[in-house]
Amino acid sequence: MLRRARPLRRLVRVLALGALVWAHALYAAPIEVRDALGRNVVLPAAPQRLVTIFASNTELVASLGLAERIVGIEDFTRFPPEVLSRPKVGGRLGFSVDAVVAQRPDLVIVTPARQAAHQLVAPMERIGVPVLVLLSRSVGEVLDNIRLVARATGVAERGDTLAASLQRRLDAVAQHVAGRAAPRLVMVTGRVGNGMLLVARDDSYTGEALLKAGGRFALAGRGAVPQVSPEAVLASDPDVLLFAGTRVALEELIRQPGWRDMRAVRAGRAITVSRSEFLIPGPRTIDGIEALAHILHPQ
Repeated sequence: MLRRARPLRRLVRVLALGALVWAHALYAAPIEVRDALGRNVVLPAAPQRLVTIFASNTELVASLGLAERIVGIEDFTRFPPEVLSRPKVGGRLGFSVDAVVAQRPDLVIVTPARQAAHQLVAPMERIGVPVLVLLSRSVGEVLDNIRLVARATGVAERGDTLAASLQRRLDAVAQHVAGRAAPRLVMVTGRVGNGMLLVARDDSYTGEALLKAGGRFALAGRGAVPQVSPEAVLASDPDVLLFAGTRVALEELIRQPGWRDMRAVRAGRAITVSRSEFLIPGPRTIDGIEALAHILHPQ
């Protein structure tokens, strides 16, 4: 009789716990946040199934310890490893509403690039799937996004803690570079088929990261278009040439005529930096800022 009673008591406890969880979900106050487009996004409860469009948003969610909630990603996501097997919902040839819906998300997080917001926001709204739109135009906005996503997913305190920790690291970098002469920089982020180079702009979050690391721009006032000619880079003659990519690709670039005469190349200050740290806006950008600050301004 005693052996029968124990399983029965366990069953009662499980049912009671299930009832408490159900009641909490039923009566929990909805979560309301405001996204980058000024939209009020209302979530009935903390979302448990997230589709994250773009690597930056996937990394942001994972940094909050919520990787297990991610049920769909886009084709170009490479980090963190534990989400790479999740279903892909597009990215190379656009984004599929059907592929997103098939993952049964209770929140889609998207950035308005490569037509993603245009293709997904309105359709998701029509079928009642909440969409949170993020912009990452500055390092400060990256930290704000951490707090915003944390609130939207029901872990606000976790987001505040992470953002505060990253800000303390930025403050330490600012103290490290304060009062030091800022070297003139050019960061090449890619090469295009017409021979032009892609460079970091001074009005982007990547550009701000370079300034926070204690540099200044050799190519100022480039405007909204990140393409410049190799001749323009050579004429700017930076103190430090940064290349977002591999050493092999950098060596290939500086083998081109004229590059060996550049001040940075002659001084051995043609340096590779991590694309993931400087071109994907997220917590790893702070890693990149710290590392670059100590390269530009060694103790």
